[in-house]
Amino acid sequence: MTAPETPVPSLYPDRPDSDSPLWAPALGAAAHRDLCTDCGLSRMAEAKRCGTACQFIRPDYNSLEARVHGRARDPARPDELYFGPFRQMLRARLTPPGAGAQWTGITTQIAERLLATGAVDTVLTMAPDPQDKWRPVPVLVTRAEGMAQVRGMRMGYAPLLALLEPARAAGYRRIAMIGIPCQVHALRGIEQSLDFERIYVIGTPCSDNTTTARFHEFLALLSDDPDSITYLEFRADYHVELRFADGRVKAIPFLQLPISQLPPDFFPLTCRTCVDYTNVLADITVGYMAGEGDQWLIVRNDRGTELLDLLGDALVVRPLGTAGKRAGAVRGFIANVERAAGGLPLRRMPQWVRPIVGWLMPRIGPRGLEFARTRVEMKAAETVVHLRREKPRRMKSMIPAHIWALVAPYGLTASADEAPSADSSMSPPKAR
Repeated sequence: MTAPETPVPSLYPDRPDSDSPLWAPALGAAAHRDLCTDCGLSRMAEAKRCGTACQFIRPDYNSLEARVHGRARDPARPDELYFGPFRQMLRARLTPPGAGAQWTGITTQIAERLLATGAVDTVLTMAPDPQDKWRPVPVLVTRAEGMAQVRGMRMGYAPLLALLEPARAAGYRRIAMIGIPCQVHALRGIEQSLDFERIYVIGTPCSDNTTTARFHEFLALLSDDPDSITYLEFRADYHVELRFADGRVKAIPFLQLPISQLPPDFFPLTCRTCVDYTNVLADITVGYMAGEGDQWLIVRNDRGTELLDLLGDALVVRPLGTAGKRAGAVRGFIANVERAAGGLPLRRMPQWVRPIVGWLMPRIGPRGLEFARTRVEMKAAETVVHLRREKPRRMKSMIPAHIWALVAPYGLTASADEAPSADSSMSPPKAR
């Protein structure tokens, strides 16, 4: 069970206010749910729809992809097995970059343009809690200038979908949502029953969320002065970048992160068994994994193309690159996950070796699209290992067939009790 976080009283207006470009309506209590990330659906009148809309009950990606994008994954396009249906994938950055942006501000500027052009009445997204910059507060942004208040990364569970009801009650007819995969999956599950003229979905990749309180524990392991950290980002060069209030910047190699010092339940089972790292049901996904220092855009349908076009000449794009090989890294990851799932300590690399490997990984390890494929295969394997140990009866319904295709080369195959139903909606694309 993933317990919802206790909502923190917000200092944002709780109703539309002509003096404020955003507002944060009071939300109802969350219903009890097993394997829940509190996407907000259980707080709505639509709460009973959790059974069919939740990513962690019985996801049906083929059917939802076909409805949202016009088709499911194409077996003739191998990268769709990893990343879902797409029109194009790009390496991109804004010039000039947005002030205070997490990367260059692509997500924020898309939403700004939607509001500025009147394409939408409001954007559903997360603002920082005024008392804790890392805690997400679900807000409705109604004017373009309000997007400056929501840029950057938050960490924690946040019931974003619960904003759909107050948005509808306020008379908004055209909306956009910036969401992570579990939120987007649930939205798509109920989308046809919602009374909106138009819904745009800007997705960001996600897999390893935790509570805001636990995230503060992680920050305390990274710095003697964690309260001064203003920015944290995982980069495609195998480093985590920290920025501090005094202007300092610190890059920590992945191998030097204190992962072994985190408690076993730091990441909940939901996030350890997420099969949708790349947010395949969004109209456009804005991430970093294949960007090699820029952002990685996955444009999935007509609405995604429309969102991309809003950026015009401010967006500089380049073809994606790929280099290195993923198999060794994935096998090593699986071995560590299996040890951890069995209660055994992680295999620790000798301390003197870590700087050497940390220097080599950005140069010879998987890069570009191969880095993204690596991470998707790791998440697929992690899902199988953890569900097999902790929730074996959920495997048949929770693991789509395309996930089994991804992990088969590593010796992870489904037993008769684990394999998904053989109906067309769950049939896998061919691997590689």
